[in-house]
Amino acid sequence: MSDTTEKKPGRLAEIRQGYRAIKQLDPRIGLYMLLAAVVTFVVIAGLGFLLGGLWRWYLLLVAIPSALLAAVFVMNRRGNKAMYGVLEGQAGAAGAALQSMGRRGWYASTEPVAVDANRASKPSDLSGAAMVFRALGRPGVVLIGEGPKQRVQKLLRAEEKKVTRVAPGVPVHLWVVGDGEDEVKVSKISSKLTRMRPVLTKDETSVVNKRLKSLGGLRTGVPAGMDPTKARVDRRAMRGK
Repeated sequence: MSDTTEKKPGRLAEIRQGYRAIKQLDPRIGLYMLLAAVVTFVVIAGLGFLLGGLWRWYLLLVAIPSALLAAVFVMNRRGNKAMYGVLEGQAGAAGAALQSMGRRGWYASTEPVAVDANRASKPSDLSGAAMVFRALGRPGVVLIGEGPKQRVQKLLRAEEKKVTRVAPGVPVHLWVVGDGEDEVKVSKISSKLTRMRPVLTKDETSVVNKRLKSLGGLRTGVPAGMDPTKARVDRRAMRGK
């Protein structure tokens, strides 16, 4: 009987696939990767020859994998830069920027939690829509809006009220995507999220995430663990003590 289980591509296969995808966005990626590999190899191997003795052979062996790692590092960095360059100005760019946050302790979705597409030319065209994406982590809830500024601000305030209703006391941060003053570029979203100061514990963040899932258009009561009169998190209640 034949084995129908699909095999996942190996690490080298993943790198090749990534390289082909990035090369379509950045045709010069190969040149930069080669440059990074050569410079890394020359520096490490050259240091070995200066030290002499066993160091010469040891650092020569170290230089080869180091050169490969440098090339992959450059590929990833330039790949991210090229990807964000394509995303800038596109509808849903904030959601795409949140894709990797799940591996960094955040609850984030690539789908918007609110959309105002009343002025879009077609139902399927969201280029003129205002959208809000939500990310939850230990720093609190971050609502990220993109689209026409006035409609985005209105949508953000509406979502802020919803979040505050089910999770009073939890910090809510409002961001607007753009390159203007007090705005956040798409390419800076993930780095800015990771630099935020933690306020909640991991357990509290998990509890808040469950409460936020109840925002499917239904009005919910005050969740356990929140003290609305003191506008702060009741940590003992959230731990069930």
